[in-house]
Amino acid sequence: MSVLKKNKESHLKKTMFFDEGVDIQRFDVLKYPALDKITEKQLGFFWRPEEVDVSKDKKDFDNLTPHEKHIFTSNLKRQILLDSVQGRAPNLAFLPIASLPEVENWVETWSFFETIHSRSYTHIIRNVYPNPSEVFDGMLDVKEILECGNDIGKYYDALINKPCKENLWMCMLSANALEGIRFYVSFACSWAFAELKKMEGNAKIIKFIARDENTHLAGTTTILRTLLKEDKDYTAISAKKEKEATDLFVKVIEQEKEWAKYLFRDGSMIGLNEQILCQYIEWIGSKRMRAVGLTSPYSVPKVNPLPWTEKWIGGGNVQVAPQETEITSYVTGGVKQDVDKNTLSGLSL
Repeated sequence: MSVLKKNKESHLKKTMFFDEGVDIQRFDVLKYPALDKITEKQLGFFWRPEEVDVSKDKKDFDNLTPHEKHIFTSNLKRQILLDSVQGRAPNLAFLPIASLPEVENWVETWSFFETIHSRSYTHIIRNVYPNPSEVFDGMLDVKEILECGNDIGKYYDALINKPCKENLWMCMLSANALEGIRFYVSFACSWAFAELKKMEGNAKIIKFIARDENTHLAGTTTILRTLLKEDKDYTAISAKKEKEATDLFVKVIEQEKEWAKYLFRDGSMIGLNEQILCQYIEWIGSKRMRAVGLTSPYSVPKVNPLPWTEKWIGGGNVQVAPQETEITSYVTGGVKQDVDKNTLSGLSL
């Protein structure tokens, strides 16, 4: 294997994966401009955790009840694990089989932003906990976290160990479910704290992360739809793997519901409880399943059971430091950080 390649045919004639590897990274003429548009969106969202002021969160955390501290700390642990996997796995699994510069660049950008997420959790922990080890140590001793990590890893491992179209299809579906479903119980809890004027720095970071995950969701969805459209092999694979794919998404949804049960085992918090979170996850999980052509087994309402989360996912400015509270046009890191209903326009989620 050589890092310098010289291809025999035009990059415009190649498939997304399993063709000749990428030789020249050129972006003037693209076979899949829609995927490159997603990468450009993501690059425009660049942010650094240190730009978000979490100094007030330490005082807020100290005043939380014991079961609220359990909810907050447990969510941090789980998010750290999920993004630890996502920070490395896409590069390991997808880059060796990528055939086009826009595909390669999308994967690299995806993984880079997952690393930002991981660094943001450490930023929160350093500012909130006197001893960060109380969060990091024993993380894998929580059964619900370990099971989730194992289920994510097995599809990446299968593709890494045996690169083939069938394993690519299932791995991309698993990544799609992770980006679109697995984080949302934790996200809702973070935003519920902020609705109560607690842990607001953390909530702002989670808002940035949710925006990033939506672009990753758009990318994986675009890949899946393109594979189906352009390669009849994936039509056959999709039919063959339909039950396994449905079971994958259902298991992700059920694991999120189990996580909600674990979080609220000692009590609820104002505005949020296990029951409503389970309804929310069934609703958003069914939405993700429909987007990739799967039928959800859940009976869900037409509207979001937690409508107040919409403003966190898709609306309003995010102020990141005390001096910005009176500057609504503040630009973080030189890049406009607004998230509104048009932010992901043109991306089909």
